[in-house]
Amino acid sequence: MKVEQISIFLENKPGGLSGVTKVLKDGNINIRALSLADTSDFGILRLIVDDVNKAKQVLNEHGFAVGRTHVIAVEVPDRPGGLHSILDRLTTEGINVEYMYAFVERSGENAVIIFKIDAIDQAIEALQKNGFNVLPGDKVYGL
Repeated sequence: MKVEQISIFLENKPGGLSGVTKVLKDGNINIRALSLADTSDFGILRLIVDDVNKAKQVLNEHGFAVGRTHVIAVEVPDRPGGLHSILDRLTTEGINVEYMYAFVERSGENAVIIFKIDAIDQAIEALQKNGFNVLPGDKVYGL
């Protein structure tokens, strides 16, 4: 139920982001979800892609520093309170969310929330036990 996410450290300058997307385009790698956080000097681009191993390889070959992290993807109805229901359950279980980002599935009926959590196995168990749909990596990579 864990999803692999790659993180790329970028210098905060014109063309930094397009350099990554060009390498992925040329490698025929599809981005499924992303988050970009920045400071004045650098940025961290977090990506869910359809082929993690190939993405890491081609990015490394082009000089990008790439890390891999496990996250979880939780499907939730795209309606008011959907996110709160997940966060409320994690809070009840004493689980901390380090960061998160979301995207809406193609059908438009559900959102998928990507969570970086300190106690990932505990979070997966608690969410599943309480009826939340935690998506396996292969499903997320193909969305």
